[in-house]
Amino acid sequence: MKSVKVYGPGCKRCETTAEMVREAAAKLGLEVEVEKVTDPKSIAMAGVMSTPGISIDGKLVHAGGLPEAGKLEGWLAS
Repeated sequence: MKSVKVYGPGCKRCETTAEMVREAAAKLGLEVEVEKVTDPKSIAMAGVMSTPGISIDGKLVHAGGLPEAGKLEGWLAS
């Protein structure tokens, strides 16, 4: 099971990003645990300068704006 964190203040884009992660994982047949991180200090400590941000298994893979679906699937598959 992959651990995915979505960093952001809880805005619509952050919610959409979390849903995109779930949809991409389902499409790939992967089990993921999606955690939303909304604490500003935790977001900054993760190195996310622009939200939403995504980390997969502890590695920051995206920050700022909605991710492209193809890239998201690639990050989850690796």
